Amino acid sequence: MEDKELIINLMSVLRKKGYEGSSLNQLADAVQLNKASLYHRFPGGKKEIADAALEFTYEWVRDHIYKLLIQRSIAPKERLNSVLKAIGEDLYKNGRDMCILRALSMDNSHEGLFGNKIKSSMSTWIDAFTVLGMDFGLSEKEATEKAVQVLVQIQGGLVVSEGLGSLEPFENVIQSLKNMY
Repeated sequence: MEDKELIINLMSVLRKKGYEGSSLNQLADAVQLNKASLYHRFPGGKKEIADAALEFTYEWVRDHIYKLLIQRSIAPKERLNSVLKAIGEDLYKNGRDMCILRALSMDNSHEGLFGNKIKSSMSTWIDAFTVLGMDFGLSEKEATEKAVQVLVQIQGGLVVSEGLGSLEPFENVIQSLKNMY
């Protein structure tokens, strides 16, 4: 199994169960390995797996949100639409996948274990949308406030979709964000 596929499958368990709720057996089953093989790949156990998932997420945010939103050679509306499509379809599977940042921030121990990595991904997200907002003519303060709202609305849409068992709230959030700028 390729590294990317391995991490994505491990993330599926962490997204559903959180850090504390995920067992090594569940993680091993998700990638069709026995626990010994999983430990061989991740000697640091569950913490190393969660770290790898957060690193994968950070890189995804950097490559698919940040790098695109700061490309001033592309019109702001086009950048926004491309990024929202990637967020909706690729990152969250149209609302079917919960956010790994949310899942790993739910446990009491997250701050010490993962707080900096979670913050780094969210800050990169906000920085990218701040640049976009400024390219739409907003002041830096207004652009940053709007960037935070984008993150809040997407996260909220995921939670509400999960709670209601309907993808519609998340889909509506993605659509409303297109009109927000």
